[in-house]
Amino acid sequence: MNRAFNRKRDKSWMHTPEALAKHFIAYNAKFLGNTEVDQPKGTEIVRDAVRKLKFQRHIKKSEGQKIPKVELQISIYGVKILDPKTKDVLHNCQLHRISFCADDKTDKRIFTFICKDSESNKHLCYVFDSEKCAEEITLTIGQAFDLAYKKFLESGGKDVETRKQIGSLQKRIQELETENSELKKQLQNLEEQLRGPKVSPAGSISTKAPSTDIFDMIPFSPVAPLVPLPASNGTPPPPPARPADARKDIFGAEPFDPFICGAANFPPDIQSKLDEMQRQRWFVSVPNFILFLFCLARTTSFL
Repeated sequence: MNRAFNRKRDKSWMHTPEALAKHFIAYNAKFLGNTEVDQPKGTEIVRDAVRKLKFQRHIKKSEGQKIPKVELQISIYGVKILDPKTKDVLHNCQLHRISFCADDKTDKRIFTFICKDSESNKHLCYVFDSEKCAEEITLTIGQAFDLAYKKFLESGGKDVETRKQIGSLQKRIQELETENSELKKQLQNLEEQLRGPKVSPAGSISTKAPSTDIFDMIPFSPVAPLVPLPASNGTPPPPPARPADARKDIFGAEPFDPFICGAANFPPDIQSKLDEMQRQRWFVSVPNFILFLFCLARTTSFL
């Protein structure tokens, strides 16, 4: 066991119980990092982890990287590692998961603790560098263990189980929030796909059908062309009716009217017939008029 856990009971601790039970004790230190270890405790295990992380830090320091500074918040619930500027929680080591804590006898600035990760269930050794408070931080963690154990005995173990349940529920809530955000993104993508392409000023194609009335017909617009749409029952719509006052055919030409044609040199008897027909407003179709002219031509030839 480490020196913090074996502190004699007859000696007084450094902090009041209320400070660790209701609040926390904060320290500033340099964080060398964490590394996976094979065993949950042991002096040799900790020494190997310290040597490994020190070597990695020397390499990063030669590359110009500085050792990051962190803030430690120690309470009977655990040790939180925060960013000193933003106060973001980098690591949250619950107290019941910490199995070993000690300061280095050969280097008074170094202190470590081993914690079991809640997600991977691997034992990680956290290593810190503090010029003046390494031993004090180790003793503070030991005092937090002592107070947590007393509280465990007073509550009959219910408090620890409650904290475990709360921790598992918080983890589940975080997973559900992540899953919910992913589902929202997928729903937005599906809505965009169902909407289809939008009409742009450049004249891109739009799949949106024109609005119709209750009879499944497009409202009349003097600007828009008349484009027939299929009815809702699948039958083709009737052809659009031509206006009654239309004066041009499909080729854009005026219909032939023998009574409004230009003046011509007809014989007197033929001209008199035409004048009489125009006065009586007879309806003469084109084929009949051609036949009429043919008959007149035959008559004049005999004359």
